Amino acid sequence: MALSSIKSFTLELDGPADAAFIGGEVVSGQVVLELRRATRVHSMKVLGRGVATAHWLENRGMNSVYNDYTSKVTYFRKRQHLIRDNGEVTVLPAGKHEFPFSFQLPEETLVTSFEGKHGSIRYWVKVKLHRPWATVRKIKKEFTVIEPIDINTPALLAPQAGTKDKMARAWYRSFGQVSVTAKIDRKGYTPGEVIPVFAEFDNSTSRSVVPKAFIIQTQTFIARGTMKQKRSVVATLCGDIVGAKRRETWHGRAIKIPPVGPSILQCRIIKVEYMLKVCVDVPGTSKLCLELPLVIGTIPLHPFGSRTSSVSSQYSVNLEWLRMAIPEQPEPPPDYSSVVTEEEAEQRHNAVASQQAEDLSGILERPLMAFVQEFRFRPPPVYSEIDPNPQLINMRPRCMTC
Repeated sequence: MALSSIKSFTLELDGPADAAFIGGEVVSGQVVLELRRATRVHSMKVLGRGVATAHWLENRGMNSVYNDYTSKVTYFRKRQHLIRDNGEVTVLPAGKHEFPFSFQLPEETLVTSFEGKHGSIRYWVKVKLHRPWATVRKIKKEFTVIEPIDINTPALLAPQAGTKDKMARAWYRSFGQVSVTAKIDRKGYTPGEVIPVFAEFDNSTSRSVVPKAFIIQTQTFIARGTMKQKRSVVATLCGDIVGAKRRETWHGRAIKIPPVGPSILQCRIIKVEYMLKVCVDVPGTSKLCLELPLVIGTIPLHPFGSRTSSVSSQYSVNLEWLRMAIPEQPEPPPDYSSVVTEEEAEQRHNAVASQQAEDLSGILERPLMAFVQEFRFRPPPVYSEIDPNPQLINMRPRCMTC
C-alpha cells in the first residue's frame, strides 16, 4: 500500500501556548504542510469561530424519552483562503510548505472561554485541506479569550452589607433568635485576593451556634426557556463556636479567593456568578444564611495615584466606611486545627465529599490569565501629641517665605 503523499499537516498559532486574547486583537499563525511527493490540491482554507453552547438532556416520567435542551450563540465567524478553489487543481511540489494566516477578533467585547458541565464557550481555528479523490483533512486548535473586567469602577468598588435574623424553632418550640450582620469593603475582587469579612453574630438562643463563610460559584445554563444551575463551594471559612446568649464579632476574618475563572455576565445562555455566603449553623433547625454578591474580575485594584478623579471620589466614600470597619491590626485568619478537632475534621471531610452542593468538579479547569492582587488598605498611624521628630532648641527657625 502506497504511503500518503502528506507527511505532516500541522497548525501553529503565534505566541505562547497559554496566551489569552481579548476583543479586537489579531490571531495569527501558520499552516505547515510537508509532502512526500507532488500533490494535487483543490483548496485549503482557515476558519475562525467563537461559539457558546448549552446542552443537557432531561428524562420526563418513567419512560425512556429524553427532552433535548440545546442553545447556541455565535460570537464571531471568519474565513480565509490559503489556496483558493478557482476551478483548477493546484499542484504543490514535494517538500515543506508554510501558509501564514491572520484575522482580527471582533472589536466588541467577547465572552471569556469556559468549560462547564452543561455548556461551554469555545474559540478555535480550523484548517480544511481539499484534494481530488481524497477525504478532507482537518486540523483544529482552540485558543483562550478573556473578557476584561476592571474592578476599578464605582459599581464594583461599592461596599456590600446586609443583615438577617431568624427564630430557631424545633417541634413548635422556640429557642430564641439568631441574627447575622456582615459587610465587605467592595463587590469586585480578582483571584488570589483576600476578602476581609466584617461580621457580627448575635446568638439569643439557648444553644451554641457555629458561624461560617463560603465563596459560592453558580453556573447557569439557559436553553428553550429552561434554566439549569450548578453550584460549587470554592472557598470556606469556619469561625469559633458562639455560645448560648453570647455575641461574636469578626474584625476582618480573611477568606482567600482561589484561582477560579472570572465572572461571566454578558452571555445570553451561560452565566458564571459568585457570592459570599455568611451562614450560622443552628443545631436542630435550618441554617441562617446572608448572601453578598461578588464579581471576580481580571484587572486588579489600582493604587490611589494611578486612578482617575471620578474613581478617586468613589474611594473617599470607601475610606469613610473602612475607617469605621478596619481595626488597627487586621485579625489574622484562624488556623484550621484551632477551629475543629481531628475527629470533627475527619467527619466534616467525609460529609463534604458526599455532598453534591460542595462538589468542586464544576470549577473552571482552563488556565485563564487572571491577575493576582495583594494590595490592601491600611489604617492611618495612631495620633500622638508628642512630636516624633522634635526641632532642636539651638536651631534657627526656618523662614517660610525664603
